[in-house]
Amino acid sequence: MKDRITEVLLQEIDALTKEEIEGLLEVPKKADMGDYAFPCFRLAKAYRKAPNLISQEITEKIREKNYDFIEKIENVGGYINVFLDKEGYAKSLMEKICQDNYGSSDIGKGKTVCIDYSSPNVAKNFHVGHLRTTIIGNSLYKIFDKLGYHVERINHLGDWGTQFGKLIVAYKKWGSKEEVEEKGIEELMKIYVKFHEEAEKDPSLDDQAREWFVKMEQGDEEALSIWQWFKDISLVEYKRIYKLLGIEFDHYTGESFYRDKTQAVVDTLNEHHLLVESDGAYIVPLDEYNMAPCLITKKDGSSIYATRDLAALFYRKDTYHFDKCLYVTGLEQKLHFAQVFKVIELLGYDWYKDLDHIPYGLVSMEGGKLSTRSGNVIYAEEILHESISKIYEIINEKNPDLPDKEKVSRIVGVGAIIFNDLYNQRIKDVIFNWDKILNFDGETGPYVQYTYARCASVFRKAGNVDIDSVKDIDYKVLTEESTMALIKDIERFPAVIQDAANKYEPFIISRFVMSVAQHFNKFYHDCQINVDDENVKMARLKVVRAAMNTLKDGLDLLGISCPEQM
Repeated sequence: MKDRITEVLLQEIDALTKEEIEGLLEVPKKADMGDYAFPCFRLAKAYRKAPNLISQEITEKIREKNYDFIEKIENVGGYINVFLDKEGYAKSLMEKICQDNYGSSDIGKGKTVCIDYSSPNVAKNFHVGHLRTTIIGNSLYKIFDKLGYHVERINHLGDWGTQFGKLIVAYKKWGSKEEVEEKGIEELMKIYVKFHEEAEKDPSLDDQAREWFVKMEQGDEEALSIWQWFKDISLVEYKRIYKLLGIEFDHYTGESFYRDKTQAVVDTLNEHHLLVESDGAYIVPLDEYNMAPCLITKKDGSSIYATRDLAALFYRKDTYHFDKCLYVTGLEQKLHFAQVFKVIELLGYDWYKDLDHIPYGLVSMEGGKLSTRSGNVIYAEEILHESISKIYEIINEKNPDLPDKEKVSRIVGVGAIIFNDLYNQRIKDVIFNWDKILNFDGETGPYVQYTYARCASVFRKAGNVDIDSVKDIDYKVLTEESTMALIKDIERFPAVIQDAANKYEPFIISRFVMSVAQHFNKFYHDCQINVDDENVKMARLKVVRAAMNTLKDGLDLLGISCPEQM
């Protein structure tokens, strides 16, 4: 319909191209302003007339031609408001949104996207800060996959660096094998925090930590054995959390994977005369780009984050031949990635343009910033299980006879946390407020999931009719205002997915599924579905199926599942 209206306008407007007209054509927020509206302000200069006079003239010309798919056309101020023939419009929308796998695209066919996300620091507990990168990265993977891209999901574990020297010192001074074996990562966190407390009183501990890390870099057997033990303990916990979230990775290639590849980075920088000595360390100066220098090797010769990230970039480009490489990390790493990307550019590689840092805001509960070093940590697993437990209590109170209460509580509890994270722009901070997160009536995950379950309930009451096989639909039934509002909203799905991918913003999807849920509940309230009139019943069930599919697919793009009953 948009194409047809564009063609109609194109016949009357010679000052704009088809693409320009299509770009200006908009869907009004209020139904009484038409199904589509075209602003004439851009035409004022070309036609040397006021926009309201231009809109009036064009409206009269179109009205005279009496197009069968246009019910009426009006000019209001500088706008041309087009009201479509409702039955024809409903038919065109329904035929579109009822297609198999609606919203999918092959726009990314033959292209590869690498997404680096989650990446917790080994031997440190998986806190809610890690939860953000994991949830955002997983959603971006699903969005790009929906658009036909091949996606490499990379968990770049923080499993190398001076912090492991600190942990080895802490273990040797205050830890025991028995305690670590029994308590696992909890004990590692405890002695790590103690190291920082003691290092404030005795700075020589930091020197010892650096010495142990140098031993690791040099292949010392004892140092690497302890490090591997810490890593194995950590992965058990991380994979348990990923399973709870329903998240998988293609690669667990952490920083340690690139330790034998960093020398090649140093050699390449030397060959391009980019490396400069600075107090015994080696840097790439970036002052002319208003950035601090990019540190490549420390005074003791050991590698640093930037060295390993550069090695990882070369490896990923050579191995996956990516068209995009995305890094989902906190805003505080903005400078780090700007430096790394600038070094790639200075080396003369044009694919630096394909590198993007995807930052996000902080997570807090009761206003407290999370810090591993101080021990003020909110564990992700505890948050998830608490959400599941609270949902179980709500279900027990409201629907005690619900089958599979534990499974439903897990789906809704985990979904509530994910939806709360993704409901606003990722750069905004996330604050945990249980009353808000778990509300079944607010703008929450449980509300959208409950709407999906309501759709499923409609079909159970209708005898699980195979509505997908019903082709003979009476579209006159679907011209009622709340019905049209719902199917027009669903029709946006492909454009919404594309927009979310272009902006790396999953919140665009979450806002969309919330809008569809709200429009569905208005439709559900206004239009009785399981009625005696089969004509009406089948038409409305077709709409329910479209809404149900869209809610499920939209929530899936966020990493959220849908229960059939709640």
